[in-house]
Amino acid sequence: MADTATIPHQDEDDGELKRSITGRLLFFYTLGDVLGSGIYVLIGLVAAAVGGAFWIAFALGVTVAAITGAAYAELVTKYPQAAGASLYVNKAFGNRPLTFLITVSFLAASMAASGSLAVGFASYFDTLWSGPPALLVSLVFVALLVVVNFIGITESVWMNMLMTFVEVAGLLIVLIIGIVYIVQGNADFGVLTHIDTSGDYGSPALAVLAGISFSFFAMTGFENTANVAEETIDPYKAFPRSLVGGMVVAGIVYVLVSMAAALTVPTETLATSDAALLEVVKAGILPFSTDLMATLFSIIALIAITNTTLVTIVTQPRVLYGMAREDVVPGVFAKIHPVRRSPWVGLIFSGAVVGSLLVIGTLVTEAGGGIDLVGRLATVTVVLLLAIYAIVIVACLKLRGRDEDNPFFRANTPLLLVGLVGNLAILGFTVYDDPHSLIWCAGLLGVGLVLFLAEYFFGSKGTGSRAPDLDSQEA
Repeated sequence: MADTATIPHQDEDDGELKRSITGRLLFFYTLGDVLGSGIYVLIGLVAAAVGGAFWIAFALGVTVAAITGAAYAELVTKYPQAAGASLYVNKAFGNRPLTFLITVSFLAASMAASGSLAVGFASYFDTLWSGPPALLVSLVFVALLVVVNFIGITESVWMNMLMTFVEVAGLLIVLIIGIVYIVQGNADFGVLTHIDTSGDYGSPALAVLAGISFSFFAMTGFENTANVAEETIDPYKAFPRSLVGGMVVAGIVYVLVSMAAALTVPTETLATSDAALLEVVKAGILPFSTDLMATLFSIIALIAITNTTLVTIVTQPRVLYGMAREDVVPGVFAKIHPVRRSPWVGLIFSGAVVGSLLVIGTLVTEAGGGIDLVGRLATVTVVLLLAIYAIVIVACLKLRGRDEDNPFFRANTPLLLVGLVGNLAILGFTVYDDPHSLIWCAGLLGVGLVLFLAEYFFGSKGTGSRAPDLDSQEA
């Protein structure tokens, strides 16, 4: 890692985002997004694929994700601007169609994730109050998070940090249950080495690879951190520590929680549950009312889902904002609200797309489409992000030797190559295991065609890039 230095103070003009995120807030922003709803929702699928040793899938998956995070850390310290992967690909290859494809792919992945999480939120909400329709709960949930985002990035990040404490508390409950169970002398540690080869995957390697594929949705989220680079104080120092550090802490927690779940609850029970960690709480190991603990844990799960969804919704308009300033999408997305300093046009557009996705997905499901909307959208997210991660690593290597006048973080090259192979291997298996996900990917990418045509036929080069915000001028 190169030496770090503080970014010289720059006055923010009316078209710039506001730098207000500290390194500590950024760490919790990363940790909260990675330690999101994935571990609460998808752990059962991973256990079903691997068996009692499913902690291995989480360990390997988060290792690949952390290596990819190191590539992001290098790039964000060289280019501390909004737009993340889209910006890096644009810098590396200078190809507008490819950059646009990455932009739309990331937005599609983020919107699919938001939709999946919103449906999951409605499912948990139904366990506490079964009155409102699930679609209405999902739409109101997204709308409220859009409002929080509009109020400001500082408020969003503080809310994220507070919810991170709550969701970590939920995982600590699972760890405490595991520790108590071990102290009581009831734990069978042999289960932690058992890999099930009697199901769909006939070899231990395929079973673990399937587990990594299912679990990778829980590993994503760190890429969202790069999209608040332009709003971070001293990104040269903040990002390497916060991004990579957050991933390492998340990985340790994932492995420990997986072991605790495997030791306290039969793998078959975890595999057949839509809320596997709730089964750990219901095991009645702690000397408290099981019903009370189950209700408390459901509320914690709702907060975890809210936390992850908030970060995805924070990210979407900032990707549009950053790429509008690079003339990749229409310049209207570069508009910043004169008072709240939020990219409000992109925010409204993102909320509308996620809402439409929820409506369409619900209609398809109710019409007998034979799909699990949460699982399918999670798979779509993973497919798109794995492809992006691989390209980002290639971009990181290609940009070596360029734009290195200022201090920056340098990722380990051999590790980056390992990460590239890992991402491609998981991507290949995920597509092989669920080829229908490509149809959904194509459908979501089709939304970007509208933006492409709008920019191609009606956009004027230079109108979005670094152009002053019209609303700010009028204010």
